[in-house]
Amino acid sequence: MMLNHPWTVYLVALLGVRIERARNAPSKGASAVEWVIITAIVAGVALGLATLIKTMVEQKQTEIQGNFGGTGGDGPAEP
Repeated sequence: MMLNHPWTVYLVALLGVRIERARNAPSKGASAVEWVIITAIVAGVALGLATLIKTMVEQKQTEIQGNFGGTGGDGPAEP
């Protein structure tokens, strides 16, 4: 069975130590929560900026297409 494999035993021991450290160090847990919150805020700002830039590019694209008769590069405009 794979539960007695040396790598499995090592990983179980390593995870046990890491979990015990996380439980006994409350400041580490609080720090992790703070990182999650900061990451969520940064991701939200990035998503908002991406949406804003996309909207501005689409508006400019529509304006440029209007200046060229709205053909969008498919050939000459119909008279």
